[in-house]
Amino acid sequence: MSVPNHFELLGRDGAARTGRLTTPHGVVRTPAFMPVGTAGAMKGLHWREVRDAGADIVLGNTYHLMLRPGAERIAALGGLQRFTTWNGPMLTDSGGFQVMSLAQLRKVSEKAVNFRSHIDGAAIELSPERAIEVQLLLGSDIAMQLDECVRLPAERADIERAMQLSLRWAERCKRAFEQAPDGHMLFGIVQGGDVPELRHASARGLVDLGFHGYAIGGLAVGEPQEVMLAMIEEAAPILPADRPRYLMGVGTPEDILEAVARGIDMFDCVMPTRNGRHGVAFTPFGPVNLRNARHADDPRPLDEDSDWPSTRNCSRAYLHHLVKSGETLGAMLLSEINIAYYQRLMRDMRGAIADGSFGTFRAQTRAGWAQGDISPRGSA
Repeated sequence: MSVPNHFELLGRDGAARTGRLTTPHGVVRTPAFMPVGTAGAMKGLHWREVRDAGADIVLGNTYHLMLRPGAERIAALGGLQRFTTWNGPMLTDSGGFQVMSLAQLRKVSEKAVNFRSHIDGAAIELSPERAIEVQLLLGSDIAMQLDECVRLPAERADIERAMQLSLRWAERCKRAFEQAPDGHMLFGIVQGGDVPELRHASARGLVDLGFHGYAIGGLAVGEPQEVMLAMIEEAAPILPADRPRYLMGVGTPEDILEAVARGIDMFDCVMPTRNGRHGVAFTPFGPVNLRNARHADDPRPLDEDSDWPSTRNCSRAYLHHLVKSGETLGAMLLSEINIAYYQRLMRDMRGAIADGSFGTFRAQTRAGWAQGDISPRGSA
């Protein structure tokens, strides 16, 4: 492997792994969930709450930040960590997914993807070299290669074309990243849709190129969970065991638990904050919809055993009232409750892997979700 390794594998339990990733802004304990601060802000909560909940690393987005306020402006202001006051490890995705899902009038060529901004319609060209340039200007600890992500289901020919293009772009990204400061990392992204042979070819091609870490992309884009897990099982064994593995854009607590069981180390998703803004809390008993009338007179908390104050102290009745009234505080409280739950899940998985009890933890966690929420107040 021609690139330095900043990842230390500390333990295994079956395929599940726990480790430590050292970045210029601090250490990331894995398995790790990265809360998503797309445009340099965490929707619904302050950075201090993200830190207090136990997050080691967060995610920013190249597409959004290059459009507003601009990568050059952020660089002039000291980089993304200083700009946001996060000052901890940060990963930036390349913006490729957002180009495909948000941009207007996009056109993909061998050279780059050309598109019009969803903000003001301005014409933008995003090449592999520019994607790396933007991420270096932002100063993120971990940069991602530019890739083309195809929504599933899709024709095999379309999946293969995008996968091969992504491999060629990966090589260009690696060359562009040679100017990065010491300690910063570039991850390659395995593509190939739901076709095992294409996943194999993509993973092998990236390993031959050599990256600091490897992501599995193009999943959680419309396919069933069993397809996602099957593609992880196809790709993960090909990736180097001593490098971090990142499943992009995933997902539900169940998705994360099952992916960790298959050897994945890092995750990101907007689900904790997005669901919080829509009145849904994640708990050891599964999702709880605070809009439901059953909570209106319930003085009990979401989870009296939680170590997060808002989860343990706020009554269901109060949370229901805030959500139904459209109060901003409701979205804020549920967002922090959800981020805290995700971080607790990651912490508990790390502990279970370290002491060899991950199988038991996995079964007990799934049983808790299956059991469902506590009975309504006053029911038999």
